[in-house]
Amino acid sequence: MEPFCVGICGGSGCGKTSLADQLISLLDIPWVNLLRFDCFYKSLSDEQCALADKNEYDFDHPNAIDFDLALSTIQRLKEGKKVDVPVYDYKTHKRTCNVQAMYGAAVLIVEGILIFFRQEIRDLLDLKIFLDTDADIRLARRLLRDSTQRERSVKSILDQYTKYVKPAFQTFIAPFMMYADVIIPRGIFNTVAIDILIKHIRVRLRERQGMHTIIRNRETDADEFIFYSNRIARLIIEKALSLQNFTPHEIRDNSFVYSGKKRTGQKICGVSILRSGEVIEKLLRDVVKNCTIGKILIQTDWKESHEPQLHYLRIPNDIHEYKVILMDAQVATGAAAMMGIRILLEHDVPEGNITLVSLLMSAVGVNSIAYAFPQVKLVTSAIDPELSSSYDILPGIGNFSDRYFGTY
Repeated sequence: MEPFCVGICGGSGCGKTSLADQLISLLDIPWVNLLRFDCFYKSLSDEQCALADKNEYDFDHPNAIDFDLALSTIQRLKEGKKVDVPVYDYKTHKRTCNVQAMYGAAVLIVEGILIFFRQEIRDLLDLKIFLDTDADIRLARRLLRDSTQRERSVKSILDQYTKYVKPAFQTFIAPFMMYADVIIPRGIFNTVAIDILIKHIRVRLRERQGMHTIIRNRETDADEFIFYSNRIARLIIEKALSLQNFTPHEIRDNSFVYSGKKRTGQKICGVSILRSGEVIEKLLRDVVKNCTIGKILIQTDWKESHEPQLHYLRIPNDIHEYKVILMDAQVATGAAAMMGIRILLEHDVPEGNITLVSLLMSAVGVNSIAYAFPQVKLVTSAIDPELSSSYDILPGIGNFSDRYFGTY
């Protein structure tokens, strides 16, 4: 599901990272990503590095940021896709050869001094926060941070602050207050404002959590369990379909022109991992007219190998020509889903044409699948943090198939 995206802007040293860390702690939900805009500094040329070493390069100017990369990264995270976030070295003034893998989450927090500069990025933010912190406090924090974490002299910090940081705040950052939904004076010390933020974010997440509360409750009767499971399944199918390729398309009549979108590329084939995947299959048929359906039965051999084994396979002979939506109601270890993906790859389906959808996944399963098949798209309504010793998702929703089909 598309994450709720929070943007935190403000001058250097205003407490953006501290506020982000506090929001993550107080929200207390399993899957929150923090994206720091500092990661998108451009690597400097040798000539620019020489200027930076003499504190004569302006890191607070918009030209120092790779906004195109930042925009594409946030867009992919909003779509629930994996991204490789660059790692910036403040000593060499270049990006390192390492990257930080990041995946979709329930909440995405983006923080940086210039995150409100580009309208395309502002439009992706569901909640825009500006921290209005006293200038003396910001300078004191910058002195402490740069002298201890970046091993810079006090003189170089003050020179840079006077020449670049303060003018940039007045020119490029302070005017961003007009774009903020919320302006917080005193930063993280404003506990009342932070409490309001937490409540607002929770309200925005509540509907999805409310449906999960119902299906996770063992006392929920069968009718309610089926109804809300179907509702969640339809949402994830709609999200999976939105990740397909679309191009602009106009419909013209004598009196009007409608500018819309048209899906391009291959036909869609749904493949159910039996038996719980059939739950999502029904919702896919409701949404995609005349959708082709395949089925895979995979069961784990608990007696001997403890590995998943293929027992039944029915897919179109030309499945390599389709965009494939692989369906399983739950993904615990990810073993069955990974075997399903391998089967599709063996039938020449390109990895990038596969989308795995599931009502619930474990963090272990998500990481395993994303590491093994980085081009496969993963769509789910929730990610639980743990597995039990018997490989059940915790807290989970119990045996989904038994509860849905009434086979206790």
